[in-house]
Amino acid sequence: MRASVRTSLLALVVLTACGGDSSSLDELKKGQKDLMAKLDSIDKTVQQIKAAPPMPAAAARPAIDPNKVYQLSTEGSPIRGPKDAKVTIVEFSDFQCPFCAQSKSLVDDVLKAYPKDVNFVYKQFPLISIHPFALGASKAAIAASKQGKFWEMHDMLFANNRELGDDKLKEYAKQIGLDVPRWDKDRNSPEVQAEIDADGKAATAAEVRGTPSFFVGGKRVMNRSVDGFKQMIDEQLKAKS
Repeated sequence: MRASVRTSLLALVVLTACGGDSSSLDELKKGQKDLMAKLDSIDKTVQQIKAAPPMPAAAARPAIDPNKVYQLSTEGSPIRGPKDAKVTIVEFSDFQCPFCAQSKSLVDDVLKAYPKDVNFVYKQFPLISIHPFALGASKAAIAASKQGKFWEMHDMLFANNRELGDDKLKEYAKQIGLDVPRWDKDRNSPEVQAEIDADGKAATAAEVRGTPSFFVGGKRVMNRSVDGFKQMIDEQLKAKS
């Protein structure tokens, strides 16, 4: 391309010389010289780019080890099922996450299959960067727990997870029989935010990357189906027996 540009410029100079005066020719020669200098500069830049070492590839996330056991504290978290159960399922969840809402029935089925041996712990992990109502819903649920109705609010929020605005949250609090003024005060308290922050730290320690994330006996659930849960639960029950 550069050679063709040079040839075209030379031809233009010749044509101008045949039909123009000397001053026009001098100006054209000067313009040609400036353009050639710019072409040389471009050539050098292109060569420098070609000679530069390739940019290092972005570091890939480390692979998840399905056999790694995480120490997940359940103290202070809402628990469904017998407290002395042999196996505990822990979920990090977001009330505005549609996949979390779909997983509720899955958890219910697993708990029905193991009424005495398995319990379920819910931990807050609102993905506020993509779910603008998730944090408010988490606060609503924790505030409800202070009146002994976490699971009633949990079920209500997931049943209506597309309508989690402030007015709706107040409606849900009233529907499940909460003292609404008390609930409203609690959900805006620093103590409730501290509980959410604590769950967030636990999620980070457990390398949680999204919701829902499940753990059975501290091991991450890779196969999120009833059969997948049963396999992990049966293995742990067998080991403990």
